[in-house]
Amino acid sequence: MNDPAIFVLGQHSILVAQNIKAVLPHAILYGLRDRTQSADVDVSFENFGDALRTVFAENRPVIGICASGILIRTLAPLLTSKWQEPPVLAIAEDGSAVVPLLGGLHGVNDLARQIATALNIAPAITTTGDIRFRTALLSPPVGYTLANPEDAKTFISDLLAGATVKLEGNAPWLTASQLPFAAEARLTLKVTEQANTPTLVPGTLIYHPQTLALGFTQALTQDPAAAIAFVQQLFSSANLAPASIAGVFGQTHYAGHPGIHAIAQALGVPARFFKLDSKTPETATALAQRAAGTASQLIAIESGAECSAIALAPLPIDVHNLGQAQGQLVVVGTGPGSADWMSPEVKHSLQAATDWVGYSTYLNLVEPLRTHQQRHDSDNREELDRARLALNLAAEGRSVAVVSSGDPGIFAMAAAVFEALEDAFAQNLNPDWHQIKIQVAPGISALQAAAARVGAPIGHDFCVISLSDILKPWSTVERRLKAAAEADFVIALYNPVSKHRTQQLAIARDLLLQTRSPETLVILARNVGRAGEEIVVRSLSQLSPEEVDMRTLVLIGSSKTRRFASLYGHWIYTPRHYDEEALG
Repeated sequence: MNDPAIFVLGQHSILVAQNIKAVLPHAILYGLRDRTQSADVDVSFENFGDALRTVFAENRPVIGICASGILIRTLAPLLTSKWQEPPVLAIAEDGSAVVPLLGGLHGVNDLARQIATALNIAPAITTTGDIRFRTALLSPPVGYTLANPEDAKTFISDLLAGATVKLEGNAPWLTASQLPFAAEARLTLKVTEQANTPTLVPGTLIYHPQTLALGFTQALTQDPAAAIAFVQQLFSSANLAPASIAGVFGQTHYAGHPGIHAIAQALGVPARFFKLDSKTPETATALAQRAAGTASQLIAIESGAECSAIALAPLPIDVHNLGQAQGQLVVVGTGPGSADWMSPEVKHSLQAATDWVGYSTYLNLVEPLRTHQQRHDSDNREELDRARLALNLAAEGRSVAVVSSGDPGIFAMAAAVFEALEDAFAQNLNPDWHQIKIQVAPGISALQAAAARVGAPIGHDFCVISLSDILKPWSTVERRLKAAAEADFVIALYNPVSKHRTQQLAIARDLLLQTRSPETLVILARNVGRAGEEIVVRSLSQLSPEEVDMRTLVLIGSSKTRRFASLYGHWIYTPRHYDEEALG
């Protein structure tokens, strides 16, 4: 089940929400801003409708501590199919009632019972079959799939009319129910891993238990289409239902194997990986049987290279407690600091991560989004060590977000991650790093944010130069400044000064004045998008290092950059057309 969302509209309901969260530890508590204290909630929201519909569209269970009508009216435009709706429950603000509203096919009644137990009340369940038989045949528990839901309506109607039923196969959730079992019953509940079952026999519901573990070695083809075709043929020859596959399993050294991931995606199941020691043979049989447990039996094996094997467990397999997932590492750019400038991709990556790695100041900026993530703070100057830490965490199967402000590819952590990765590859170190899935999620840079505040100063050609000489010699900085000045670029200066570097900005200003007019426009943008934002416009000759710090972006215009007054203040822009004379 995806992480549930608990919506609280007032501070007086916080205690009820916390009692619910005690039994749903992965739930995320959403509080209405200005009516709940930010310290008591995980996420603050301003617009209830937008926040609620977003969570619902993400297929996450919704628990609203509010009137039922509010939830119904807000979600009504999104209701299209009962087969796709996540659980939605209304909880009385004093915790006196639990009312399941939607998601009967996705466990809403079980969730209602769980919450009601925590609140020491009885849930208001109205589903007739659920009440009478203490089970939901249309909504089997995790680990089981109903193969023929189109036959369920008539089947349940016959049960409610007095028919009896017999069980074929093993399903503790059915034997523990109050269904009217009888040896000579007309109705049948069949639990099987077999694909070709008598589905056309009237009065039969068929459930496929996720009891099969599919093991692979590196000998499996890496071509995704061929790998999927191979498994389809394997299922067909063994007469197995794909819905009974609980997961696909490999060895950690091949956690990035494209064929394995293509099969897992096609089947809609997790891919998990084991670290095999020297005593365990690196075979598909060993992997499948390790996943299925000591009581399992081998039921299918591909001869020859033995790249695959299928083992059968007596009960559904809890895949998420086996081995580890493929490591994920995403380098995110949070933008200059304002939550409004953070992309949905970055927010999703942060919320989906198990670990955050970054400079403390940048982690503090996204702290309001943190729910269960573990923070790994470090000093701003430890970029390569930070990158190696993130890669090591991801190699353990964790989902890691490396946090940068602005855009992660501009003087930030993306380059550090790839540098650490290349060094390891070149020296044949850390082979598990090869298996990590890596991506970069861009963010709004300080350059873009500062430019937007004053108009469009980077409307034409521009460049970005860091004045820090920690990672490159100052002679290189000077050479690039001269070239940019002579080429008449708009120039953005990052890292203009620091506690230990106080002279470089003055040197850069004097160097630029050799070719630029003293009246060249300069924008000093400090803390853009954060508390204490300040935008100051100077001429190049007036630029003083004393009013600049590491949180300031210095943006120097070209010879064509202009400033003009309007009813709303002054605007600065660089026109998109240059004449031939200006180009030299």
